[in-house]
Amino acid sequence: MALSLPKDKIRFLLLEGLHDNSVKVLKDAGYSNIEYLSHALDPEELAEKIKDAHFIGIRSRTQLTRDILEQADKLIAIGCFCIGTNQVDLEAARELGIPVFNAPYSNTRSVAELVLAEAIMLYRGIPEKSAVVHRGGWGKSATNSHEVRGKVMGIVGYGSIGSQLSVLAESLGMKVIYHDVVTKLPLGNASQVGSLEELLQKADIVTLHVPDVPSTRYMMKAEQFNEMKEGSYFINAARGTCVEIDDLAAAIESGKILGAAIDVFPKEPKSADEEFESPLRKFDNVILTPHIGGSTQEAQANIGLEVAEKFVRYSDTGDTITAVNFPEVSIPVKEGSHRLLHIHKNVPGVLSQINSSFAAAGINILAQSLMTEGNVGYLVMDVDNDDSSEALERLKGIEETIRVRVLY
Repeated sequence: MALSLPKDKIRFLLLEGLHDNSVKVLKDAGYSNIEYLSHALDPEELAEKIKDAHFIGIRSRTQLTRDILEQADKLIAIGCFCIGTNQVDLEAARELGIPVFNAPYSNTRSVAELVLAEAIMLYRGIPEKSAVVHRGGWGKSATNSHEVRGKVMGIVGYGSIGSQLSVLAESLGMKVIYHDVVTKLPLGNASQVGSLEELLQKADIVTLHVPDVPSTRYMMKAEQFNEMKEGSYFINAARGTCVEIDDLAAAIESGKILGAAIDVFPKEPKSADEEFESPLRKFDNVILTPHIGGSTQEAQANIGLEVAEKFVRYSDTGDTITAVNFPEVSIPVKEGSHRLLHIHKNVPGVLSQINSSFAAAGINILAQSLMTEGNVGYLVMDVDNDDSSEALERLKGIEETIRVRVLY
């Protein structure tokens, strides 16, 4: 029977200057057919390049739309070498049988450190003072300059970044409160509050650490800024779609918000050559950074390692644990067997059809695991070597089949 492609025939397309770790992991695992580019591709180039790729690795600039994915006949997995996956049509990928992997935890420390540093800078009025000195002034004053010790940090979203920030902030003597849509066990002396409104009213500085989902889109607008303390501070290193920027600008203009630090924006330049536009540019008391919360060498190294290892596990064993859009399946490798992967439409009776067909043919199943998500089911099964050719043909004959692969 035809087994999986030899490793030197499996093609990886890595875009946007991923860390060298990503290439090293793949090469160490025996994969050598790797095209590495330091930049994103425009849609036409991308559509052409992706046609022959089995795996594609991207960061945030590359947009994998349904139209692009439907042209990628050989594509079997996508790696987002970052936290977010907004740049991928996840539903289209799932329907086409393509799992998407990301790195949700590798840059948490980098983001938490930046936010803490920004909190200190804002409380000391450093952004404005620095701007004055750059213009030749000398605004030596303690007005609106404070230590962060004893101040209340309000963290919206107590996940991997929010909770790590909580620990760092407490180490500086800050009091931490947080709000999350689910009840979370606090770290240290942090305490969960019952509502976003309560957090906004109590916090001296508010920082967002939430995903981009319908409930968080423009969650901070005029009404919420009005709820905040007079002379408080605001930080967003989460998602640009969480904040109504014009309303934030108005709150800063009025003095309600004494300063802010923003790393993500509703509309961001596609390249360094495109001018960044925002009403926040006119304020000296606002720190603006170009979406670099997780952009440290340490974070990029960890991300390269994490996502590339997920590529290897999926290619070698069919393991989809931590895939963001796909059923999560993992079974141990069994010697003396052939492993088949069956991706199919999630309708009742598919597994029954497969097992009945295999039983009729006397095919011995050594192991199998089926999980479903949305409209897709994913079955991993091991069969006796002598039965593998027949098993493959019978899986191909299942009407609901989207894709069948043989790994070994």
